[in-house]
Amino acid sequence: MDTACATAPTRTAVPAELPPSVWRGSDIQTRVRAACSTGWKELDSELPGGGWPAQGLTEVLSPQSSVVEWRLVGHGLAHRTAAGGQVILVGPPKDPHLPGLLHHGLRQAQVVWIKADMPAERLWAVEQLIKSNAAGAIVAWLPHARQEQIRRLQVCALSCEAPVFLFRPEAARHESSASPLRLMVEAGLDWELLVHVLKRRGPVHDGVLRLRSVPGGLADIITPRIERPSRLLPATPELETLDALGSLASRRRSLVQLHA
Repeated sequence: MDTACATAPTRTAVPAELPPSVWRGSDIQTRVRAACSTGWKELDSELPGGGWPAQGLTEVLSPQSSVVEWRLVGHGLAHRTAAGGQVILVGPPKDPHLPGLLHHGLRQAQVVWIKADMPAERLWAVEQLIKSNAAGAIVAWLPHARQEQIRRLQVCALSCEAPVFLFRPEAARHESSASPLRLMVEAGLDWELLVHVLKRRGPVHDGVLRLRSVPGGLADIITPRIERPSRLLPATPELETLDALGSLASRRRSLVQLHA
């Protein structure tokens, strides 16, 4: 065939309005079968379905375990227990604090704690819970999970009607993951959660969400002086620059440990 006479392939224009069954990758996916509110409108607006989605994993990465987990997901878990579902915890690094759970609105009788110390035990328990599709929400700490293990859990979660949260260390952000939703979360100086959406079914998220979050019942007892702990620190150009970027990791963690 004479290549000079070959015609270039034609491209079909993408219509401005797509059918409801078609999702445009540049938009946040809204056709999610079930989702529960996170408790923050600004975070809900950045998540597919407007909240914590079911039928898929939500992977939460943080610099230090047992600092931000309950403050981030507590409100959504309370919705699940209020609807009659059980919240099942797998391998939390510290014993669940009952007064703190009650403050978040979780019902004590509907929280089940599975103590599994070995990584293989945790993975097996999480997979069986997902496959049973009987829990209201599944919350697991999997610091040592490998990529292929996350992928296997994600395949199982496609048929699970409950939100599945996996808490993992910050170092995992450099690994590929099959989880459709990945968040990086750390505690801010002024009783905030700093949330960066690393991965979602939608456009790339730029910047950091600052979510007001006073832990426990401290909102009723903290004084105006310590409502903004950052004001108690000496003002330095370095502090101002890092705070603007939302990256005060080392100093923030030490302060959070003091007033968490």
